[in-house]
Amino acid sequence: MNSYTVILDACVLYPAPLRSYLMYLSNTGLFRARWTNEIHEEWIRNLLKNNPSIEAEKLEKVRILMDQNVPDALVNGYESLIDGMELPDENDRHVLAAAIKGNAEGIITFNLKDFPEDALSRYGVSAIHPDEFLSDMFELDPAKCLQAAQQQRRSLRNPPFSSEEYLNCLLKQKLPSFVKHLRTMAFAL
Repeated sequence: MNSYTVILDACVLYPAPLRSYLMYLSNTGLFRARWTNEIHEEWIRNLLKNNPSIEAEKLEKVRILMDQNVPDALVNGYESLIDGMELPDENDRHVLAAAIKGNAEGIITFNLKDFPEDALSRYGVSAIHPDEFLSDMFELDPAKCLQAAQQQRRSLRNPPFSSEEYLNCLLKQKLPSFVKHLRTMAFAL
């Protein structure tokens, strides 16, 4: 497994298509995905709040499957670092603390403004938009990115997705550059 380690912020775990793709890609060994129970609680809480028709038990099953299927993903013991973190939103300090404790080089997040470079660089951590991160992963190893996309697409059975529907689904996740890369290999999806 690659030692490049990232913390997945709650906002990238919230949308099921992006969360699922990141899990498949992580399991290729291209990078090491990490998160905390607090990050789990945040994405689950917000998803239940915004989609009351979703059953909490289903999301708990997703949480358990994530923890079981991504090796050593759960970061623990970061709590003592939280008070020493300085970020624009103090509610994000736990994410940076987890990144430090989890030896992560990056925080994958849509909320780049909440993780300014000057606050993160002293810890050797950077905030990366998921589109940039996945585009970088594609440039590093297109075959593994394609493999993860194939696995994810095959898992979508209710209803099944055509290649174009699958790519459009990823495009809706705010991943235009990454989808552009995948389109070059759409024949293999």
